[in-house]
Amino acid sequence: MLPLKQASALDDVQRYVAEMEVERGFSDSTVLEQGLKLGEEVGELFKAIRKHEQMSIDATAVTGTVDEELADVLIYVCAIANRFGISLDEALRNKEALNETRTWV
Repeated sequence: MLPLKQASALDDVQRYVAEMEVERGFSDSTVLEQGLKLGEEVGELFKAIRKHEQMSIDATAVTGTVDEELADVLIYVCAIANRFGISLDEALRNKEALNETRTWV
């Protein structure tokens, strides 16, 4: 598999994740499985943030860095979007267009 190009578009990232999942044997995971794994990765992200902020964490916990855990979260978000046939680029643009009509307090 070719590496992801620098400054790739969000659609490129989604395509990369789809190819990576096939190559690594994860493409048969269900949306439920991917959703649960996403939840676990968000927990790991929270631990990494606590570690970065020098807050106490379980001494036996193996925790990556904030950037590593954010990357894992992005991978699972892309994987879930791919299973639903959702373009995250399009979804983000549509959601922001909706948000622009809201009043923020």
